[in-house]
Amino acid sequence: MARKDENIFFPRYLFEIALVALFTIEVVLLLAVLFPPSVGREIDFSAQYSPRPEWYFLFLYQLTKYFPGRWTFVGAVLLPGLAFSALLLAPFLDGGRKTLLRQRKVAAATGFGLLLAVICLTILSLV
Repeated sequence: MARKDENIFFPRYLFEIALVALFTIEVVLLLAVLFPPSVGREIDFSAQYSPRPEWYFLFLYQLTKYFPGRWTFVGAVLLPGLAFSALLLAPFLDGGRKTLLRQRKVAAATGFGLLLAVICLTILSLV
Protein backbone atom coordinates (compact mmCIF):
# COMPACT_ATOMS: atom_id res chain seq x y z
CA MET A 1 0.00 0.00 0.00
CA ALA A 2 1.27 3.43 -0.91
CA ARG A 3 1.42 6.02 1.78
CA LYS A 4 -0.11 9.42 1.24
CA ASP A 5 3.16 11.33 1.63
CA GLU A 6 5.04 9.34 -1.08
CA ASN A 7 5.27 10.63 -4.62
CA ILE A 8 3.39 8.29 -6.88
CA PHE A 9 4.61 7.81 -10.44
CA PHE A 10 1.49 9.00 -12.20
CA PRO A 11 0.81 11.95 -12.41
CA ARG A 12 3.37 13.69 -10.16
CA TYR A 13 6.64 11.95 -11.08
CA LEU A 14 5.71 11.73 -14.78
CA PHE A 15 5.02 15.47 -14.78
CA GLU A 16 8.46 16.16 -13.30
CA ILE A 17 10.18 14.01 -15.92
CA ALA A 18 8.25 15.62 -18.77
CA LEU A 19 9.05 19.09 -17.45
CA VAL A 20 12.80 18.38 -17.28
CA ALA A 21 12.77 16.76 -20.74
CA LEU A 22 10.96 19.71 -22.33
CA PHE A 23 13.27 22.19 -20.60
CA THR A 24 16.32 20.28 -21.92
CA ILE A 25 14.92 20.24 -25.45
CA GLU A 26 14.21 23.95 -25.25
CA VAL A 27 17.79 24.70 -24.14
CA VAL A 28 19.24 22.58 -26.97
CA LEU A 29 17.01 24.28 -29.56
CA LEU A 30 17.91 27.71 -28.22
CA LEU A 31 21.64 26.89 -28.46
CA ALA A 32 21.13 25.58 -32.00
CA VAL A 33 19.46 28.84 -33.05
CA LEU A 34 22.02 31.08 -31.35
CA PHE A 35 25.09 29.16 -32.55
CA PRO A 36 24.31 27.58 -35.94
CA PRO A 37 26.94 25.18 -37.31
CA SER A 38 28.80 25.95 -40.50
CA VAL A 39 27.57 23.59 -43.17
CA GLY A 40 30.07 22.35 -45.76
CA ARG A 41 32.63 24.47 -47.51
CA GLU A 42 32.08 27.84 -49.12
CA ILE A 43 31.37 27.74 -52.84
CA ASP A 44 33.16 29.95 -55.35
CA PHE A 45 30.73 30.24 -58.25
CA SER A 46 33.32 31.89 -60.49
CA ALA A 47 35.70 28.90 -60.33
CA GLN A 48 35.52 26.01 -62.76
CA TYR A 49 33.76 22.93 -61.38
CA SER A 50 36.15 20.08 -60.67
CA PRO A 51 34.39 17.05 -59.15
CA ARG A 52 36.49 14.99 -56.77
CA PRO A 53 35.51 12.19 -54.43
CA GLU A 54 35.93 12.26 -50.68
CA TRP A 55 39.35 11.47 -49.21
CA TYR A 56 38.61 7.77 -48.63
CA PHE A 57 37.98 7.19 -52.36
CA LEU A 58 40.91 9.22 -53.70
CA PHE A 59 43.07 6.12 -54.32
CA LEU A 60 40.35 4.65 -56.55
CA TYR A 61 40.00 7.99 -58.33
CA GLN A 62 43.75 8.00 -59.05
CA LEU A 63 43.68 4.36 -60.15
CA THR A 64 40.99 5.08 -62.75
CA LYS A 65 43.24 7.77 -64.25
CA TYR A 66 45.72 5.04 -65.21
CA PHE A 67 43.03 3.01 -67.00
CA PRO A 68 41.13 5.34 -69.36
CA GLY A 69 38.47 4.41 -71.90
CA ARG A 70 37.64 0.74 -72.31
CA TRP A 71 40.01 -0.21 -69.48
CA THR A 72 38.08 1.72 -66.83
CA PHE A 73 36.44 -1.48 -65.59
CA VAL A 74 39.88 -2.94 -64.86
CA GLY A 75 41.00 0.09 -62.84
CA ALA A 76 37.70 0.78 -61.10
CA VAL A 77 36.42 -2.73 -60.33
CA LEU A 78 38.77 -5.58 -61.17
CA LEU A 79 42.06 -4.45 -59.58
CA PRO A 80 40.50 -3.08 -56.36
CA GLY A 81 38.38 -6.22 -56.07
CA LEU A 82 41.42 -8.46 -56.43
CA ALA A 83 43.42 -6.32 -54.01
CA PHE A 84 40.79 -6.38 -51.29
CA SER A 85 40.18 -10.08 -51.86
CA ALA A 86 43.89 -10.67 -51.32
CA LEU A 87 43.71 -8.55 -48.17
CA LEU A 88 40.81 -10.60 -46.84
CA LEU A 89 42.53 -13.85 -47.72
CA ALA A 90 45.95 -12.81 -46.34
CA PRO A 91 45.56 -14.72 -43.04
CA PHE A 92 44.68 -17.87 -44.97
CA LEU A 93 47.51 -17.51 -47.50
CA ASP A 94 50.02 -18.05 -44.72
CA GLY A 95 48.44 -20.98 -42.90
CA GLY A 96 50.89 -21.35 -40.05
CA ARG A 97 49.91 -21.27 -36.41
CA LYS A 98 52.42 -18.56 -35.55
CA THR A 99 50.99 -15.31 -34.23
CA LEU A 100 53.91 -12.91 -34.47
CA LEU A 101 53.84 -10.61 -37.47
CA ARG A 102 57.47 -11.24 -38.42
CA GLN A 103 56.77 -14.97 -38.60
CA ARG A 104 53.86 -14.53 -41.05
CA LYS A 105 55.77 -12.94 -43.88
CA VAL A 106 53.31 -13.59 -46.73
CA ALA A 107 50.31 -12.17 -44.89
CA ALA A 108 52.31 -9.20 -43.58
CA ALA A 109 53.80 -8.42 -47.00
CA THR A 110 50.35 -8.60 -48.62
CA GLY A 111 48.77 -6.32 -46.05
CA PHE A 112 51.56 -3.76 -45.91
CA GLY A 113 51.94 -3.78 -49.71
CA LEU A 114 48.28 -3.00 -50.25
CA LEU A 115 48.35 -0.34 -47.52
CA LEU A 116 51.39 1.27 -49.15
CA ALA A 117 49.65 1.19 -52.55
CA VAL A 118 46.55 2.91 -51.14
CA ILE A 119 48.64 5.58 -49.41
CA CYS A 120 50.76 6.25 -52.51
CA LEU A 121 47.73 6.47 -54.80
CA THR A 122 45.99 8.82 -52.38
CA ILE A 123 49.03 11.10 -52.20
CA LEU A 124 49.37 11.06 -56.00
CA SER A 125 45.73 12.09 -56.39
CA LEU A 126 46.26 15.10 -54.10
CA VAL A 127 49.29 16.38 -56.04
